[in-house]
Amino acid sequence: MQYLDFEKNIADIEHRIDEIKYETTSQNVNVVAELERLKVKHEKALASAYKNLSAWQKSAVARHESRPHTSDYISHVFTHFCPLSGDRNFADDLAIIGGFAKLDGRTVMVIGHEKGHDTESRLTHNFGMAKPEGYRKAIRLMKLAEQFGVPVITLVDTAGAFPGMEGEERGQGQAIAACTEACLDLKVPLISCIIGEGGSGGAIALAAGNTVLMLEHSIYSVISPEGCASILWKDAKMAPKAAEVLHLTAQDLLKFGLIDSIIQEPLGGAHRFPQQTMDTFKTTVLHYLSQLDKLTPEALLLHRQEKFLTMTRLNEN
Repeated sequence: MQYLDFEKNIADIEHRIDEIKYETTSQNVNVVAELERLKVKHEKALASAYKNLSAWQKSAVARHESRPHTSDYISHVFTHFCPLSGDRNFADDLAIIGGFAKLDGRTVMVIGHEKGHDTESRLTHNFGMAKPEGYRKAIRLMKLAEQFGVPVITLVDTAGAFPGMEGEERGQGQAIAACTEACLDLKVPLISCIIGEGGSGGAIALAAGNTVLMLEHSIYSVISPEGCASILWKDAKMAPKAAEVLHLTAQDLLKFGLIDSIIQEPLGGAHRFPQQTMDTFKTTVLHYLSQLDKLTPEALLLHRQEKFLTMTRLNEN
């Protein structure tokens, strides 16, 4: 496992536990007692390390390579997934994946950014940074969901939209704006969840939902800490300070009223206990979906629009 900078003590304990398990399979009382002592020490170390994470530390957790991605959620939370490809205009962008699926026996449309888990898959999915055709695919899938009257679940996990020249040539800004508009105009329930990084317009394009959720150690911001530091201080090394200034944590955003709820992660983060995290995600989504089911299509539309208009009024004050 990749250990973060603030996890050195945790790493030492886990390595010692592994050493003892590897060195002996004996039921020697002293060995068993030592393992129990180390397990207690390990839990305390995790609790201490994760009790008051800084915004920069939370950014590192949100980006952890072992954190579950959209494909993991599709595999473990949803069933009967039927992938749908292409924007019917230019190409199929694998930075965004989606399709019909079953959630606890109910048909839904699931759409999300996919970063990939290793070098090959990260390159295939372009690290979750979508090009215009990715957002146009998302629009197509949302409209298809609306046509069949099924809810839409979006999973957000991207550092931002693809910044390359070809993206701009094919209308990146317009595609992001159109995708955001498609979210706002849906007449079916839309639940969005930031599961890792929520970066800039690349994130909001899939996150303008009736209900917006964030995992406990995810981040959501108009720009990355590194990008902000480079602009404000001309020095990417100022990223830790930028992370604090941006107020990008789930706790900050809930306080500001920009999200609806935080999904708690197991002690030590989603990267340590992915299955438990995804189970909690499922329970939370089903809870909010049952509430949105009570609204008519027109009420869903008005609920979503009023939600985001209220945010602008808060900013004005």
